[in-house]
Amino acid sequence: MKKLLIISVLWATPVLIAGQARSKTSIKKTAATPATTITSAPAPAPEPEVMHPFPTPEPGKKNGRPVADKTQAPRNYTPVYVYTFSRPGFTYSDIRIEHDEDGRGRIWFKRDGADESFDDPLQVSQGTMELLKKAFDEMNFLDSTEDYQFPGHDYSNMGNLSITVERAGKKRTVKYNWTDIKPAKILMDTYRAISNEATFKFEIEAAKVNQPLLTPGIVDALGGELSRGEISDPPHLIPYLTQLSQDERLPLIARNHLTRLIAQINKAKR
Repeated sequence: MKKLLIISVLWATPVLIAGQARSKTSIKKTAATPATTITSAPAPAPEPEVMHPFPTPEPGKKNGRPVADKTQAPRNYTPVYVYTFSRPGFTYSDIRIEHDEDGRGRIWFKRDGADESFDDPLQVSQGTMELLKKAFDEMNFLDSTEDYQFPGHDYSNMGNLSITVERAGKKRTVKYNWTDIKPAKILMDTYRAISNEATFKFEIEAAKVNQPLLTPGIVDALGGELSRGEISDPPHLIPYLTQLSQDERLPLIARNHLTRLIAQINKAKR
Protein backbone atom coordinates (compact mmCIF):
# COMPACT_ATOMS: atom_id res chain seq x y z
CA MET A 1 0.00 0.00 0.00
CA LYS A 2 2.83 2.30 0.89
CA LYS A 3 4.51 1.43 -2.40
CA LEU A 4 1.33 2.32 -4.29
CA LEU A 5 1.08 5.72 -2.51
CA ILE A 6 4.71 6.53 -3.20
CA ILE A 7 4.30 5.63 -6.87
CA SER A 8 1.21 7.81 -7.08
CA VAL A 9 3.03 10.75 -5.52
CA LEU A 10 6.04 10.26 -7.74
CA TRP A 11 3.76 10.09 -10.78
CA ALA A 12 1.82 13.22 -9.81
CA THR A 13 4.88 15.34 -9.05
CA PRO A 14 6.08 15.73 -12.66
CA VAL A 15 2.53 16.45 -13.69
CA LEU A 16 2.27 19.21 -11.05
CA ILE A 17 5.67 20.59 -11.98
CA ALA A 18 4.73 20.54 -15.65
CA GLY A 19 1.47 22.29 -14.84
CA GLN A 20 3.30 24.97 -12.85
CA ALA A 21 5.76 25.40 -15.69
CA ARG A 22 2.92 25.85 -18.16
CA SER A 23 1.28 28.31 -15.80
CA LYS A 24 4.52 30.33 -15.50
CA THR A 25 4.98 30.19 -19.24
CA SER A 26 1.46 31.36 -19.70
CA ILE A 27 1.99 34.24 -17.25
CA LYS A 28 5.20 35.21 -18.96
CA LYS A 29 3.53 35.20 -22.32
CA THR A 30 0.68 37.31 -20.98
CA ALA A 31 3.09 39.78 -19.44
CA ALA A 32 5.10 39.97 -22.63
CA THR A 33 2.04 40.77 -24.70
CA PRO A 34 1.69 44.56 -24.86
CA ALA A 35 -1.58 45.85 -23.48
CA THR A 36 -3.97 47.31 -26.01
CA THR A 37 -4.25 51.07 -25.39
CA ILE A 38 -7.60 52.64 -26.24
CA THR A 39 -7.03 56.14 -27.56
CA SER A 40 -9.85 58.56 -28.19
CA ALA A 41 -10.00 60.60 -31.36
CA PRO A 42 -8.02 63.82 -31.06
CA ALA A 43 -10.18 66.78 -30.03
CA PRO A 44 -10.59 69.34 -32.77
CA ALA A 45 -8.48 72.43 -32.35
CA PRO A 46 -10.52 75.35 -30.97
CA GLU A 47 -11.55 77.85 -33.58
CA PRO A 48 -9.85 81.23 -33.18
CA GLU A 49 -12.04 83.79 -31.46
CA VAL A 50 -13.46 86.38 -33.81
CA MET A 51 -12.59 89.83 -32.54
CA HIS A 52 -15.22 92.36 -33.53
CA PRO A 53 -13.70 95.72 -34.36
CA PHE A 54 -16.51 97.55 -32.67
CA PRO A 55 -18.16 96.87 -29.31
CA THR A 56 -21.73 95.65 -29.06
CA PRO A 57 -23.91 98.29 -27.43
CA GLU A 58 -24.76 97.59 -23.83
CA PRO A 59 -28.34 96.36 -23.33
CA GLY A 60 -30.67 98.85 -21.79
CA LYS A 61 -28.57 101.81 -22.76
CA LYS A 62 -30.87 104.78 -23.01
CA ASN A 63 -29.30 106.90 -25.68
CA GLY A 64 -27.21 104.26 -27.43
CA ARG A 65 -24.23 106.51 -28.03
CA PRO A 66 -20.76 104.94 -27.85
CA VAL A 67 -18.98 105.06 -24.52
CA ALA A 68 -16.13 107.00 -26.11
CA ASP A 69 -18.43 109.94 -26.72
CA LYS A 70 -19.15 110.13 -23.02
CA THR A 71 -15.47 110.70 -22.27
CA GLN A 72 -15.23 113.72 -24.55
CA ALA A 73 -15.83 116.17 -21.73
CA PRO A 74 -15.43 119.83 -22.66
CA ARG A 75 -12.62 121.89 -21.26
CA ASN A 76 -13.51 124.14 -18.38
CA TYR A 77 -15.58 127.09 -19.45
CA THR A 78 -17.61 129.89 -17.90
CA PRO A 79 -20.87 130.50 -19.78
CA VAL A 80 -21.13 133.94 -21.33
CA TYR A 81 -23.83 133.22 -23.90
CA VAL A 82 -26.94 131.15 -23.21
CA TYR A 83 -29.59 130.27 -25.79
CA THR A 84 -32.83 128.37 -25.10
CA PHE A 85 -35.53 127.19 -27.45
CA SER A 86 -38.90 125.62 -26.66
CA ARG A 87 -41.59 124.39 -28.98
CA PRO A 88 -43.73 121.36 -28.03
CA GLY A 89 -44.41 119.21 -31.07
CA PHE A 90 -40.99 119.64 -32.69
CA THR A 91 -38.68 116.62 -32.78
CA TYR A 92 -36.50 118.31 -30.17
CA SER A 93 -38.91 120.40 -28.15
CA ASP A 94 -36.41 121.87 -25.68
CA ILE A 95 -32.86 123.00 -26.40
CA ARG A 96 -30.30 124.86 -24.32
CA ILE A 97 -26.89 126.02 -25.55
CA GLU A 98 -24.27 127.71 -23.41
CA HIS A 99 -20.71 128.66 -24.31
CA ASP A 100 -17.91 131.08 -23.58
CA GLU A 101 -16.11 133.64 -25.75
CA ASP A 102 -14.03 130.89 -27.38
CA GLY A 103 -17.03 128.73 -28.27
CA ARG A 104 -16.41 126.13 -25.56
CA GLY A 105 -19.61 124.93 -23.96
CA ARG A 106 -22.36 122.37 -23.83
CA ILE A 107 -25.75 121.65 -25.39
CA TRP A 108 -28.81 120.05 -23.81
CA PHE A 109 -31.75 118.78 -25.85
CA LYS A 110 -34.88 116.76 -25.22
CA ARG A 111 -37.08 114.86 -27.63
CA ASP A 112 -40.71 115.89 -27.67
CA GLY A 113 -42.71 114.03 -25.04
CA ALA A 114 -39.63 112.48 -23.42
CA ASP A 115 -38.75 112.85 -19.75
CA GLU A 116 -35.02 112.40 -20.21
CA SER A 117 -32.81 115.05 -21.76
CA PHE A 118 -29.41 114.50 -23.36
CA ASP A 119 -26.33 116.68 -23.25
CA ASP A 120 -23.12 116.80 -25.23
CA PRO A 121 -19.95 118.87 -25.23
CA LEU A 122 -20.02 121.73 -27.70
CA GLN A 123 -17.32 123.58 -29.59
CA VAL A 124 -18.68 126.43 -31.69
CA SER A 125 -16.42 127.00 -34.68
CA GLN A 126 -14.33 130.12 -35.01
CA GLY A 127 -16.29 131.25 -38.07
CA THR A 128 -19.59 130.89 -36.21
CA MET A 129 -18.25 132.76 -33.18
CA GLU A 130 -17.20 135.65 -35.41
CA LEU A 131 -20.71 135.78 -36.86
CA LEU A 132 -22.34 135.74 -33.42
CA LYS A 133 -20.06 138.39 -31.93
CA LYS A 134 -20.59 140.69 -34.89
CA ALA A 135 -24.38 140.42 -34.46
CA PHE A 136 -24.18 141.08 -30.71
CA ASP A 137 -21.96 144.10 -31.30
CA GLU A 138 -24.28 145.55 -33.94
CA MET A 139 -27.20 145.21 -31.52
CA ASN A 140 -25.18 146.73 -28.63
CA PHE A 141 -26.83 143.85 -26.86
CA LEU A 142 -25.88 144.41 -23.21
CA ASP A 143 -26.69 148.12 -23.15
CA SER A 144 -29.70 148.14 -25.47
CA THR A 145 -33.30 148.19 -24.29
CA GLU A 146 -34.74 147.36 -27.68
CA ASP A 147 -37.47 144.76 -28.03
CA TYR A 148 -36.60 142.48 -30.93
CA GLN A 149 -39.99 140.83 -31.24
CA PHE A 150 -41.74 141.60 -34.55
CA PRO A 151 -44.45 144.09 -33.48
CA GLY A 152 -48.04 142.91 -33.49
CA HIS A 153 -47.19 139.37 -34.55
CA ASP A 154 -46.89 136.27 -32.43
CA TYR A 155 -45.13 133.34 -34.09
CA SER A 156 -44.89 131.17 -31.00
CA ASN A 157 -46.18 128.29 -33.13
CA MET A 158 -42.65 128.28 -34.58
CA GLY A 159 -41.06 128.17 -31.13
CA ASN A 160 -39.98 130.65 -28.47
CA LEU A 161 -36.36 131.49 -27.80
CA SER A 162 -34.37 133.40 -25.24
CA ILE A 163 -30.82 134.74 -25.46
CA THR A 164 -28.79 135.77 -22.44
CA VAL A 165 -25.39 137.46 -22.33
CA GLU A 166 -23.48 137.92 -19.07
CA ARG A 167 -20.18 139.73 -19.20
CA ALA A 168 -18.20 142.22 -17.09
CA GLY A 169 -20.83 142.39 -14.38
CA LYS A 170 -23.68 142.99 -16.84
CA LYS A 171 -26.43 140.57 -17.76
CA ARG A 172 -29.33 140.84 -20.18
CA THR A 173 -31.94 138.35 -21.43
CA VAL A 174 -34.24 138.88 -24.41
CA LYS A 175 -37.12 136.72 -25.64
CA TYR A 176 -38.72 136.66 -29.06
CA ASN A 177 -40.11 134.22 -31.63
CA TRP A 178 -39.77 136.29 -34.79
CA THR A 179 -38.00 139.50 -35.76
CA ASP A 180 -37.31 141.77 -38.71
CA ILE A 181 -34.14 143.14 -37.14
CA LYS A 182 -31.29 141.62 -39.11
CA PRO A 183 -28.70 141.00 -36.33
CA ALA A 184 -31.40 139.53 -34.07
CA LYS A 185 -32.50 137.22 -36.88
CA ILE A 186 -28.88 136.17 -37.45
CA LEU A 187 -28.68 135.15 -33.80
CA MET A 188 -31.91 133.20 -34.05
CA ASP A 189 -30.89 131.39 -37.23
CA THR A 190 -27.30 130.74 -36.15
CA TYR A 191 -28.19 129.17 -32.83
CA ARG A 192 -30.78 127.00 -34.55
CA ALA A 193 -28.07 125.91 -37.00
CA ILE A 194 -25.73 125.06 -34.13
CA SER A 195 -28.43 122.88 -32.57
CA ASN A 196 -29.10 121.19 -35.94
CA GLU A 197 -25.46 120.16 -36.16
CA ALA A 198 -25.38 118.89 -32.58
CA THR A 199 -28.54 116.79 -32.93
CA PHE A 200 -27.27 115.36 -36.24
CA LYS A 201 -24.08 114.20 -34.51
CA PHE A 202 -26.06 112.70 -31.66
CA GLU A 203 -28.41 110.80 -33.98
CA ILE A 204 -25.72 109.48 -36.33
CA GLU A 205 -23.52 108.30 -33.44
CA ALA A 206 -26.40 106.46 -31.79
CA ALA A 207 -27.66 104.95 -35.06
CA LYS A 208 -24.32 103.64 -36.29
CA VAL A 209 -24.00 101.55 -33.11
CA ASN A 210 -27.61 100.44 -32.63
CA GLN A 211 -29.43 100.79 -35.96
CA PRO A 212 -27.03 101.35 -38.86
CA LEU A 213 -29.84 101.04 -41.42
CA LEU A 214 -31.21 104.36 -40.16
CA THR A 215 -28.02 106.25 -41.04
CA PRO A 216 -28.84 106.87 -44.74
CA GLY A 217 -31.99 108.76 -43.71
CA ILE A 218 -30.06 110.80 -41.14
CA VAL A 219 -27.45 111.72 -43.75
CA ASP A 220 -30.24 112.69 -46.17
CA ALA A 221 -31.68 115.01 -43.52
CA LEU A 222 -28.27 116.62 -43.07
CA GLY A 223 -28.04 117.14 -46.82
CA GLY A 224 -31.37 119.00 -46.74
CA GLU A 225 -30.20 121.23 -43.91
CA LEU A 226 -26.96 122.00 -45.74
CA SER A 227 -28.83 122.95 -48.92
CA ARG A 228 -31.15 125.27 -46.95
CA GLY A 229 -28.29 126.94 -45.09
CA GLU A 230 -29.42 125.47 -41.75
CA ILE A 231 -25.98 124.25 -40.66
CA SER A 232 -23.58 126.84 -39.30
CA ASP A 233 -20.12 127.00 -40.93
CA PRO A 234 -20.32 123.74 -42.99
CA PRO A 235 -16.55 123.60 -43.83
CA HIS A 236 -15.67 122.91 -40.20
CA LEU A 237 -17.76 119.72 -40.45
CA ILE A 238 -15.57 118.22 -43.17
CA PRO A 239 -13.14 116.32 -40.85
CA TYR A 240 -16.05 114.74 -38.99
CA LEU A 241 -17.96 113.86 -42.17
CA THR A 242 -14.78 112.40 -43.67
CA GLN A 243 -14.36 110.15 -40.64
CA LEU A 244 -17.96 109.00 -40.95
CA SER A 245 -17.58 108.30 -44.67
CA GLN A 246 -14.80 105.81 -43.85
CA ASP A 247 -16.67 104.09 -41.02
CA GLU A 248 -17.72 100.63 -42.20
CA ARG A 249 -20.45 100.44 -39.59
CA LEU A 250 -22.44 102.70 -41.91
CA PRO A 251 -24.05 101.15 -45.00
CA LEU A 252 -22.34 101.94 -48.28
CA ILE A 253 -25.23 104.15 -49.43
CA ALA A 254 -24.74 106.40 -46.38
CA ARG A 255 -20.96 106.57 -46.87
CA ASN A 256 -21.34 107.43 -50.54
CA HIS A 257 -23.80 110.21 -49.70
CA LEU A 258 -21.40 111.61 -47.11
CA THR A 259 -18.66 111.67 -49.74
CA ARG A 260 -20.95 113.66 -52.04
CA LEU A 261 -21.80 116.12 -49.26
CA ILE A 262 -18.10 116.66 -48.55
CA ALA A 263 -17.54 117.43 -52.24
CA GLN A 264 -20.46 119.89 -52.24
CA ILE A 265 -19.12 121.70 -49.16
CA ASN A 266 -15.64 121.94 -50.67
CA LYS A 267 -17.08 123.26 -53.93
CA ALA A 268 -19.19 125.89 -52.14
CA LYS A 269 -16.31 127.28 -50.10
CA ARG A 270 -14.11 127.96 -53.15
